[in-house]
Amino acid sequence: MTAIKHALQRDIFTPNDERLLGIVNVCKAGKKKKNCFLCATVTTERPVQVKVVKVKKSDKGDFYKRQLTWELRDLTEVDAKDASKENPEFDLHFEKVYKWVASSTAEKNSFISCIWKLNQRYLRKKVEFVNVSSQLLEELPKAEESVPSGESQSVAGGDEDALDDYQELSTREEQDIEGMMEMCEFAISNAEGFAEKLFKELQVLDGANIQSIMASEKQVNILMMLLDEALTEVDTIEGKLSSYEEMLQSVKDQMDQISQSNRLIQISNTNNGKLLDEIQFLVNYMDLSKGHIRALQEGDLTSPKGIEACINASEALLQCMNVALRPGHDKLMAVTQQQLLFAELRDTFARRLTNHLNNVFVHQGHDQSSTLSQHTVELTLPKHSPLHRDLLRYAKLMEWLKNTHREKYEGLSRTYVDYMSRLYDREIKDFFEVAKIKMAGTSKEAKGKFGLHGSSGKLTGSTSSLNKLTVQGSNSRRSQSSSLLDMGNMSASDLDVADRTKFDKIFEQVLSELEPLCLAEQDFISKFFKLQQHMTIAPPLAQPETEEADGSVPSRIPHLAEHRHSLSSEKDMVRLMMNNIFHSIETELNSLIALGDKIDSFHSLYMLVKMSHHVWTAENVDPASFLSTTLGNVLVTVKRNFDKCISGQIRQMEEVKISKKSKVGILSFVTGFEEFAELAETIFRNAERRGDLDKAYVKLIRAVFMNVEKVANESQKTPRDVVMMENFHHIFSTLSRLKISCLDAERREAKHKYTDHLQSYVINSLGQPLEKLNHFFEGVEARVAQGIREEEVSYQLAFNKQELRKVIKEYPGKEVKKGLDNLYKKVDKHLCEEESLLQVVWHSMQDEFIRQYKHFEDLIGRCYPGSGITMEFTIQDMLEYFSSIAQSH
Repeated sequence: MTAIKHALQRDIFTPNDERLLGIVNVCKAGKKKKNCFLCATVTTERPVQVKVVKVKKSDKGDFYKRQLTWELRDLTEVDAKDASKENPEFDLHFEKVYKWVASSTAEKNSFISCIWKLNQRYLRKKVEFVNVSSQLLEELPKAEESVPSGESQSVAGGDEDALDDYQELSTREEQDIEGMMEMCEFAISNAEGFAEKLFKELQVLDGANIQSIMASEKQVNILMMLLDEALTEVDTIEGKLSSYEEMLQSVKDQMDQISQSNRLIQISNTNNGKLLDEIQFLVNYMDLSKGHIRALQEGDLTSPKGIEACINASEALLQCMNVALRPGHDKLMAVTQQQLLFAELRDTFARRLTNHLNNVFVHQGHDQSSTLSQHTVELTLPKHSPLHRDLLRYAKLMEWLKNTHREKYEGLSRTYVDYMSRLYDREIKDFFEVAKIKMAGTSKEAKGKFGLHGSSGKLTGSTSSLNKLTVQGSNSRRSQSSSLLDMGNMSASDLDVADRTKFDKIFEQVLSELEPLCLAEQDFISKFFKLQQHMTIAPPLAQPETEEADGSVPSRIPHLAEHRHSLSSEKDMVRLMMNNIFHSIETELNSLIALGDKIDSFHSLYMLVKMSHHVWTAENVDPASFLSTTLGNVLVTVKRNFDKCISGQIRQMEEVKISKKSKVGILSFVTGFEEFAELAETIFRNAERRGDLDKAYVKLIRAVFMNVEKVANESQKTPRDVVMMENFHHIFSTLSRLKISCLDAERREAKHKYTDHLQSYVINSLGQPLEKLNHFFEGVEARVAQGIREEEVSYQLAFNKQELRKVIKEYPGKEVKKGLDNLYKKVDKHLCEEESLLQVVWHSMQDEFIRQYKHFEDLIGRCYPGSGITMEFTIQDMLEYFSSIAQSH
């Protein structure tokens, strides 16, 4: 093992400046026995690094090489497996556990002891030694306990020497030994003589050393004297330093006094600066100029310059009053006096401003400059933009009043609402009276019927009396034209068209005048009273379908004073003010709508389209605005009137009665539906509420279908098939021409009914010209149906060939033509001229007659084969008969 150790030191560790201190021959546990060496080494350079190196013999030669290296500081545990028994196995715990089996227990113990000593000397790390005998770990601690702490380093050095069984000589040591051995040539042959000579020389050297020490005693005494003198000088210097320190102590005391004085001066300056800042703060933010005071007390509130000065003064006053005072300011008498002055100025200016604006509102409310006569011809409402423009100059002052005097601000808003509602009431009532007059007829007729006097345009009667008179005056001319029944008897005249167009224009003019008026007033209120309308989700408008279930419209005009405390936002305040100012608009609109509906129920179509469009426009501007809400409520009434109009038409269809002496023709409510549809399609083109019309279409057409069948069943003069055929043909033509998409199913149904009844009428009519022949062949078909063979039918007594010839002879071509001519005349009497279905029916009869002729010939061929029996006329003869009869009539 020593030879291997020397070889490893020389070949592997010396080139790397390392010393080998411990070695053990091991192999891995549980695997093939591949031997290797674990070496404990330290570096020769500082700082010393302690390593554990795995060395393995190379497979290609007899030299050794490093395989793995671990730092000893990474070692956490050494497990010897068994401390009481000899066991060559042990584990080293680095980053993982390495299990080894040593070649002998002695080598294992020697290596573990070396590891423990290296850990104690260089690392002092708490490496756990498990299952290790205490004897291996006692040597070094005992040595350390027997040596003072100052000599521990030398002991450690001794331990290191003890670890080294062998130390290689340096080059210089080798040269010295070789030189000594050359001087003593007999050293190799006579080692004892060489050793004796060396001992004698050592004794000579020891004696020389003792003599040298004794010779240096005098020099030691001289050195001691010099040290005594040096100590004396040190005492002298220490005395001087003590005196200097006493002098510096007095200087230090004086400097401390000066520093304290400077600190007090600095505190005083800081306090003075803060006091100056506080004074400047109060002067800058709580001082109101004399000009502002004068403007607040005596400023002109009528001129633009005076208003501007008052605005600046009020803003300055508000800024002074809203200054955030610092703690303690409110205890200063000057601050208290300024606050009292500000409060007095605020109250004085608020009183002056409130009185001035009250006078403006009162004057405007009683202003009679805008009379109805100025707007009678054009049907326009007076514009209030000049008043709004003048009042908006006070908007900033109103905002100041809102922030400083809430009670006066609310009082002004009540005053404005009170007087402006009176003004708008007069203007709106006069405006709607003129609109009603224009709806009822020309101004001359209105004067004659409604008692207009002079040129002022004022009415002698109330609105209710006007409605009553208007209905009485117009019922004689228009009441009959409002139903589908009478529209079927008389087409819409130019007068009716002109009246409806005139009504449409008047109604549109009324809505077009109200819309900008309400929007302008709402915009003014929000700006003047500083009630900004935030963008919030507004409640949806009431839909007509939901309101119809209740039969009533909820009131939207609560009193402002009763609901002021329940307002949740400024937007609600604007809406309530608008409700109070324009509370008459909804009533007047409903009255106007009722008048238009009484004049002509079809006016509800025009009103539904116009009102829907204006509601849609208002919702796009502001869904929660007063205009949008009001028009939405009125739209409920219009929709209800429209539904009543449809219900009335259906009821009149159900009550229709026909004459028993005249033919039916096209029913009045059928032509009435046609004119209604044409009118509705014209009115509802590109309308927003097309769905309401589609629902009405479905209701009406189903009622038309049902009542056409009812009339056809009750008809005595005209055959049922003719009534059904003509009217459903008219309905099909109307729906095909108008192309109403929601009635496609009804259009197909009408065509189907028309076709079925046309075929039924033709078949029933054609049975009469060849009546006996029809009966004969019906009997033949009955015999065949009973099971008699076709060729045996001719042997039946009633249906033999002689009987067939006898029946055929009764219908020569001349008789057939005569029968067809009579049939044509009868059909002509049944059919009406309006629908022009005679040629269609005649052509269908021709086709059916030819089909019957071919059927008779087929029966003759099958049941009477070889008899040679044929009809007295041919198909060509029939075609000539039908053509000549049609041309002759």
